[in-house]
Order: sequence, then structure tokens, then C-alpha cells
Amino acid sequence: MELQDYLRILRKNWILILLLTVLGAGAGLAYSMVATPTYAASSKVFVSTSGGSTVSDLATGNTFAQQRVKTYADLINTAAVLQPTIDALSIDMSVAQLRGKISATSPLNTSVIDISVSDSDPVFAASLATEAANQLISVVEDIETTDSADGSPVSLTVVQEAEVPQAPISPKKALNVALGLLLGLAIGVGIALLRTTLDTRIRGERDLERITDAPVLGGIVFDPKAKQRPLLVHEDARSPRAESFRTLRTNLQFLDTERSTRSFVITSSIPSEGKSTTAANLAITLADAGARVLLVGADLRRPKMAQYMGIEAGVGLTDVLIGRLDVEHAVQRWGRSELYLLPAGSIPPNPSELLGSSRMDELIKQLDERFDVVLYDAPPLLPVTDAAVLAKLVGGAVVIVAAGKTHAPQLDSALQSLETVGAHVSGLVLSMLPARGPDAYGYGRYGYTYEEEEANK
Repeated sequence: MELQDYLRILRKNWILILLLTVLGAGAGLAYSMVATPTYAASSKVFVSTSGGSTVSDLATGNTFAQQRVKTYADLINTAAVLQPTIDALSIDMSVAQLRGKISATSPLNTSVIDISVSDSDPVFAASLATEAANQLISVVEDIETTDSADGSPVSLTVVQEAEVPQAPISPKKALNVALGLLLGLAIGVGIALLRTTLDTRIRGERDLERITDAPVLGGIVFDPKAKQRPLLVHEDARSPRAESFRTLRTNLQFLDTERSTRSFVITSSIPSEGKSTTAANLAITLADAGARVLLVGADLRRPKMAQYMGIEAGVGLTDVLIGRLDVEHAVQRWGRSELYLLPAGSIPPNPSELLGSSRMDELIKQLDERFDVVLYDAPPLLPVTDAAVLAKLVGGAVVIVAAGKTHAPQLDSALQSLETVGAHVSGLVLSMLPARGPDAYGYGRYGYTYEEEEANK
């Protein structure tokens, strides 16, 4: 995916990402509020050697002390130090339990031991750090004393007793909130990307480009009242949806320029993708532009064209194909325009055979000679083979793809069915596109919408 795809994903899922980010920050804050605070206290022990009056003796003693200090620091977690500490403070705790609260470190090239204690009780932490330092001194002196007369050659001194800490070292509220915010943001972005990866529905032009090289002729804006007012071009001529059909009309004029005829099968992958309303409105816009147009109801299974156009559906294409009626008598003129209609007629028992017959082939050639543009409203490609058979005879198919409804495998199978019979895919049309948002037709491409154009007039 390109940067534009990621931006579209973020824009589509910004509410989810924002919600998870806020929840993450809230979780970090909640943890900081309920977590038991931990206090840290520390004491310092200085290690030196006794004896020596010359500079050389002092240097040798300092080197010896630095070498031994690491060993002394390791003694802090031994029972020899911890058990006397427990006894001195009367702590109800085992050596193993106390070992998890105390630690000792020695800064590099120094003779100092830092003894640190972490506990929920600040007073106890300070007392434990100081007492552990005293017990460490006692243990080291006992170990280093080999001759009671000379005493220990090493001297340990508490140079800093532990102070009672005033503020806890954890939880760190600001850090936890920041970590929760970042974690929530990462989870939100991850879920958004996962949803997009698992979602095979076609939502825009870029999704079509991944499936086929066929040109995208345009996008039809979604209208929730399309079933109540299918012929929107005349009912609401200045709406974004009506403008979509005019754009489609313009692009259709430049389609398949190598063909001498201008006839197309209008079909889709599955039912209810808007192919019939697209065919009807496209035919109207073509006729408004001055073309002599014929709209043929080639869906011989569930015809809707006559109902949308408000014409008599008793006779039509099937009657012409079986020789019951001449095409001149079956074609009806729509109003005073140059738009003519040939409804489906009676529903036959063998639609595929009729649409693929030699009589249909002859009729297609006859209609091409009489009209500038002929549009065939055909059934969907996946349920039946009617549209594929008809597209081979006509010479070109325009496939309607419902944005947010049609899945990529469905469209791929539909295009494969056309390729199998040798039918040419003239182009694709995205229908049911949202008028706004990242999935709107032209988002990130044109940067100027029809609504903006109207507002600027």
C-alpha cells in the first residue's frame, strides 16, 4: 500500500483509533491511581584501608579497596547480612523476602557502596537501608580480621544514612499515561490495518486497480432514496448523483474508440448493485446530449427497466426474438426525447438460449444501425450466464460495482466469466459511493467536489 492508502485507512478509522488512544491513556491513569506507591531509600558506605604513610602505600591501599568493594557489595544479599538485619529491626520477614527489597551497587572506580531499599513504607525503607549498611560493616570486619591484635586492614564507614523519602518512585503517573496513550494508539492503528486487510469489500478505485486493468469510467454517488426515485437525472438534476451520471456519459463517449458501434451491456457481479438504475439514468443523459439512444431490457429473469421508466411491459425483447412482433412495434419512445425503450417482455423459460441465439445476433446488428448508442440492461454475471453470452455478441460490457458491498473475489469471478466466453470488458463503474469521506469518488484525487462547485457559484 502507498502513503495515500494508509492516510485513507486512518481517516476511515479515526474514531476507533481516538477511542482506543483515550482508553489507553485512561488505563495508564487508572493504574497509577490504584497501584501501591513504592518508596526508595539509600545509604552510602565508604571503604578504606588502614595503615600506610607514604604516597605509594596510600595508592596501593586505594587500589586494594576498589578491588574489594565489589565483593563487599555482593555480600549485601547474603544471610550473613540480612539475618542480623531482620533480628535488629524485628522484621516479620524471611531472608528470601527481604532479599527482593534490597540491593547494593558500587560506582566504577570508586570505593563507595550504595545500598538501596524499595518498599511501600518510606520509614521502613530508610531504617532498613541504614541497618543493612551497619550489618554489612560488621560482617566485613569479621571476615577481614585475621589477627585480633592487628584488627581488620579494611575500614567501612557509613558516610550517609538513609533519609525518609518524601515522594514515591512509582507509579509514575505521567509516564504511565504516556505509555498507555502510545499503547492505545498502536492497538488502534493495528486494528484499523487488520480490518482493512481482512475486509475484501471493494470501496474505491484503488481496490479496482488491484483486480483488473479495465478502466474505471466513473463513480455514482449513493442515494438512499434511489428505489423511490430511480430516475434522478430529471427529478434532481443538480444533485451530486445526477452529476455522476453526466460524468459517466462523458467518459463513455471515449470508450472503445476502435469499435464502430456504440453498444454496451450494463451488468454487475451480484444483484442489487444498481445496474438497472445506472443504465436508465445513463440512457437519459445520453439522450439529453443529443444522441439517439435505445435502452434494452435484456434482463429476462427479473426485469425492472419498464417499471423504472414507467412504460408498458407486456411486449418487448422476447416477443421480437421469437418472431411474434417486429422490433419497430416493440420499441417505445420515451417522452419527446431521442430515448427509445425496448422492454424485456414476457419472461421466457430459456433466457440464456434466447440471448445467445443467432436471432439475437441479427437484432443487435439491426439496432446498431438504427441508434447512436444501445444499452442492454442485463442480469448479474455470477448467478447466471446471460450477461456474459450477450456481452460477447454486443462487443463490450460495462460492469457496475457497488462500493462497500461487492467483494473482490466476486468481482474477479465475474470478470473471469466474461473472459471465459471471450467478451470484452469495456470498463467499470463504482456505484453507491458515499458523497463524503475517504471512500467518496475522487477523494485524494481531484480535491474538488460538486458541492464545492455549487457553493462557489
